[in-house]
Amino acid sequence: MTSLRSVPARWRRFDIAALRPARWQRLDVTVRDLPFGLLLFALSLVPAFHRHGTELGAVPDRPLDAVAVLAAALEGLPLALRRRWPAACLVLVSLGFAVDQFRGYHMVAGTALPFALLSAGAHLDRRRRVTALALTAAYVPLALVLHGYGTGEPADEFLTFYLVLALVWGVGTWLRSTRAAEAERRHRVAEDTRTAERARIARELHDVVTHHVTAMVVQAEAARYLTAAPDRLDHTLSTVTDTGRRAINDLRHLLDLLDPGHGAEARTPTVGRIRTLVEQTRRAGQSVEFTEQGTPAESTGSADLVAYRVVQEALTNALKYAHGSRTSVLVRHGGREITVEVGTDGSGARAEVPGGSGRGLAGLRERVGVLGGEFSAEPGADGGFVVRARIPSGSAS
Repeated sequence: MTSLRSVPARWRRFDIAALRPARWQRLDVTVRDLPFGLLLFALSLVPAFHRHGTELGAVPDRPLDAVAVLAAALEGLPLALRRRWPAACLVLVSLGFAVDQFRGYHMVAGTALPFALLSAGAHLDRRRRVTALALTAAYVPLALVLHGYGTGEPADEFLTFYLVLALVWGVGTWLRSTRAAEAERRHRVAEDTRTAERARIARELHDVVTHHVTAMVVQAEAARYLTAAPDRLDHTLSTVTDTGRRAINDLRHLLDLLDPGHGAEARTPTVGRIRTLVEQTRRAGQSVEFTEQGTPAESTGSADLVAYRVVQEALTNALKYAHGSRTSVLVRHGGREITVEVGTDGSGARAEVPGGSGRGLAGLRERVGVLGGEFSAEPGADGGFVVRARIPSGSAS
């Protein structure tokens, strides 16, 4: 016999019972609803539970017979259909309940009626008002016949029973409306999430593509005037090639992140990569002065990425609209924030590149605002343009 000690520890910790709820939930809803109906049916046939069910109309008790078994089956077993076919379930249970009361069996299975009514109120999709009116119309002759056939139960008892059934129907209706509201809320959350994700992807594509393509266009324009200087032309074309390769790599990585099964990890540009960004802009022919003050914090949350994107967008606009202008980039690391300032002096000329849509600056303002920072983009005093951002970092404590 195998002892518990001979079983590996990882198997001893494994709880087989933990699988049961998940396996049960995978079963068809009809199978999951059947046991309760079987229980009511079985209890109705046990002599100890005879005459312990619902009694409406004070009809004299009658011993169990073949009709009683049929009535118990009609009351209990259709509960298996209470969520899949609630209308059929309610009709069958109501029929069984009527036979139960007319014959005077008063079985435990009569308890199925409020459950069937509750399920109909909660799960019936069509003809709900017609169903409620039909049930009311059917209850009136049932009450009249039971009142005349019984031993003189007061009429208000039938009214009370009807009001209880109406309350059960109302509870089912409330459950239905609550479930529908929750489904609508989840749908809105999913739509909002998809919209936010599309906006995020659009911003990332804009930041990656615009910067690289703008640099390539500017470099290609400059190459047209370097045919008499082969060395400089070769250097410029090599820079265009390198920029194109970086654009392809960045785009491939971004597209990989959109594939859930690819397994790619997020690659976040850091403030330290701003130096590389400045060098790329210099190779595109823009004179850029870079200044970095303070020591970067170990943990800045999303501030690193936002600071990088601010500089990237500002340098892209400098290449577009102030090509050849002296450009300055200042990055200041504080204890609780990162400050970025990028400005041009307006001495250059606008490059012949496609016009912008304004999406870049709007996206930056939104990104900075989400982190609780401040963003501005406005003309400078010397005719240039200045972009400033104060970005709270995750190092604050």
